[in-house]
Order: sequence, then C-alpha cells, then structure tokens
Amino acid sequence: MDANEFRKRGKEMVDFIADYYENVDKVPPMSTVQPGYLYSLIPQEAPEEPESFEDIQRDIKTKIMPGMTHWQSSNFFGWFPCNSSFPAMLGDMACSMFNIDGFNWICSPAATELETVVMDWLGKLIGLDSRFMAIKEDGTEGDGGGVIQGTASEAQIVVMIAAREMALKQLKTNGMSDNDIDLAQHKLVAYLSDQTHSAGQKGANIIGCQVHIIKSGADFRLTKRALQAAILKDKSAGLIPFFVCATFGTTNTTAIDDVCGIADVAESENLWLHIDAAYAGAALVCPEFRPLARGIERAHSFNFNPYKWMLTNFDCSALWVADSTHLVGALSIEREYLPKVKGASDFVKDYRNWQLPLGRRFRALKLWFVMRMYGASGIRAHIRKHVKEAKWLEKQLVEDGRFEIMAPVVFGLVVFRVKAGIVAEDDHDAVNKTNAELVKRINDDGRVFLVGTKLRGVDALRPAIGSSRGTPDNTALLLQVIKECTTNVLSA
Repeated sequence: MDANEFRKRGKEMVDFIADYYENVDKVPPMSTVQPGYLYSLIPQEAPEEPESFEDIQRDIKTKIMPGMTHWQSSNFFGWFPCNSSFPAMLGDMACSMFNIDGFNWICSPAATELETVVMDWLGKLIGLDSRFMAIKEDGTEGDGGGVIQGTASEAQIVVMIAAREMALKQLKTNGMSDNDIDLAQHKLVAYLSDQTHSAGQKGANIIGCQVHIIKSGADFRLTKRALQAAILKDKSAGLIPFFVCATFGTTNTTAIDDVCGIADVAESENLWLHIDAAYAGAALVCPEFRPLARGIERAHSFNFNPYKWMLTNFDCSALWVADSTHLVGALSIEREYLPKVKGASDFVKDYRNWQLPLGRRFRALKLWFVMRMYGASGIRAHIRKHVKEAKWLEKQLVEDGRFEIMAPVVFGLVVFRVKAGIVAEDDHDAVNKTNAELVKRINDDGRVFLVGTKLRGVDALRPAIGSSRGTPDNTALLLQVIKECTTNVLSA
C-alpha cells in the first residue's frame, strides 16, 4: 500500500468509523455469540498471498462485528464507561503516524516532554497538589510528576514496587543488614479493603508481599480505625506494614475511603499511601467534587483513568507520584544500548524507569488533543451531564416504589435492587434470585446492557451512566427497560 492508496483507504476507514458511531445505538449493545464462534469463520493459518482491503472490510462487518460488545453504544451501562471521542482518535492517528518507541528522552524528546507537560496540565485540571507536578511554579524541575500507564492495574503494581523500595531502604537506614533485609521481604504486608480493586491483590502476588484484606464499614468505606487495628495485629505478629491503598470511588458502589484518616495512619506508620481513583478521579475536574477528595494531597501516589470517564480512548491511565526517587530507583536498569543524555539532565525523564515495560507509545498526543479540543469547560460539562442523569434515575427508581438504592449516588453509578418486601419479606434467597433474574432479563431484552454485583451477599444491579454520546433519552430507555422487565419478573 503506497501513500495514494493509503489516502483512499484511510478516508474509507474514517467514513466506516463515523458510520459505526452514528448507528451503533441501533443494534443490541451486548454480543450474543457463543464461545468459539470465530474459529470456524477464520482460516487456521495466515494467508500466503496478500488480500484486498475490501475483503478485510467485509470480514470486519460479517465476522468481527457480530462478536463485538458495543462499549461505545449509548445504551451500554455495564461495568464503568470506556469513553472514546473523535479528538482522541485523531490523536491516536498521529501516534500511529510517528510510531515511536519512546522509552528514553532521546528516543523522541517531544514525546517525553509533551507527556510531562500534559500530565501537569491534567494534574492541575483535577486539583492535584503542587507536589505532584513535574515542573514547579518557578519553572524548575520538581521531585514529583506524572506518567501515562496502560491501566490502573499497571499503576498499582508500579507503585507497590516503589513502596517496597522505600520500605527496604528504611530498614537499611535503621541498621538492618542486607542479609536480614532479604529475609525480611516476605514479612512486608500491604493493606487493602474488601472493596479495593482486584489489581491490589494482583500487585501483591506479583511482588511477593503479604496482603491484609480489611473489612470495610457498613458504608463500604475503609476506615482509619479498621486500618489501625489491622496494623497493630500484624506488627504484633512480626510483620512489616509498608503500603496501603485508599480508593476514591470503589468499583462496587463508588464509595470513598476515609482518605484523611488513612493518611494519618500512613504518616505515623511510614506507609506508602496510594489513591486509586480509576473511575471517579475524572469527576475532580469539577470543583464541586474536590471536597470529597480531602487528604489526597498527603498521598505518595494518585491514579485515575481518563479512558474511563474523560473522553480519551483506551489505553490511558494517569499516574502521579509526589517523589519519583523510589519509583525510578526500583525500576531503573542500565544497559549500554540505553544511552543517557550527557551533560545537564534537568527535565530529562526516561519514562521506561517509571513503568513495567521498556517500550511505550506516544499516548500523550490523544490526551493533548482531548484537553485542547474540549477544553476544561467541555470536560466538566461531560461529567456533570452524567451525574445529573444518574441523580434523575435514582429519583425515578425511588418514586416507582419497588426499588431501593443500595449506596449513595455521587457520580454516575446507581446501585439498586428490587425491595425485599416486594418479593418476600423474610426470604433472602428469593430476593436475591429475583434481582439476579432481573439482570438476566434486562440483558436478554437486548435494548440496554448492565451488570449486577453482590454487596455482602445481597444481589444488586449497578448501571453506570457515562457514555460519550449518551443523552437523557438513553437513560430514559434504561429506566423503561428496568420497569418493564421488573414487572415481567415479578409476575412470572
């Protein structure tokens, strides 16, 4: 394919993408194919001879499209949103054009420096403390800074490695020998709540530390008192606390942990405090939500995913550290084929030392496009629209009389269930069965898609409102389907 052919096919692909977005709401959001459907439709070996663009496009329409769950449908309310936007796509196109591997500053200075600048932009946009900025107000280089990871799970693992580095250095400072430090590593313990994302447990598994899962309170929040009790118990058993994750917007209910209280404990016990705000962090672009995040300025690290609720196509996870020393110290490996800039090194960041892989794409471009083409006002309007619709849905469900809200509606998530009294007052299993069946009935209906969850053994539904192109009409359709399917389930 030469440049002229690329121009022709590129325009056709842009038309195909635009047509898809204009029509995606007309098809069921959830795929209904059976496992293994594609294996019989696709040859078992790559083609020996080149195939035409037309053949590939036809296969996308006839073979790939039926197996797609349409996350970009305005009627997709599952999990959390996975936002996309045309400005982000244009940024991704530019990223593909350059096709760099930006592991070192020298690989492409613009890629590294744009990421540094854009992450400072984003940090200021969500109100992060100045200690997380790469460039100080006086123009000099700061100790902290931001870096784009692939996902919040990667960010969690990276900061747990940095936290381990900090803890082991502290043991050495306290006079422990290298041999004893090696023996002590298996005694390191990380603290998570029973509502912390599974990435926390995965991170602990990867770095080989112990993990203490703390039961959250009745409101699904991790509290200062519960953390203190867990640490006291572990220290009496000879373990070494080193890390705690507080969540700003949990996956099940968008609960917000007691960040200020947890920060108190982290400071007194010398723990690394990480804030996982993967979904709800985007709401901090709106000043009215920032009082909910008091205490995050005291954390060692903070992370949220612009690809969830801030119009930036996957993958793009924003991680900030207040001091990069331990992160870079833990992840730096020098080789002769990884040259460093000679002379002055101010503002020279080798982001390979801030992440797990060596290679990295020019992801800052799409974030740059989004922030410039929407502006702060456009991003805030995007967030506020969804919160307003979630509040409306909550109100309608309560007024219906058959439903109860299971957790406060703060952002775009509404967690609810059919009331016990509507089904059987004292039959827990019957109520759970009804709500589980309601999830199935709604998704089988095909007009909308959502997922259910369990809150301490209680089945509930959790539609998440956040589509880039969704309107109040889509939320009204969701309500209509919920009501109709509830009537059918209760009458069955």
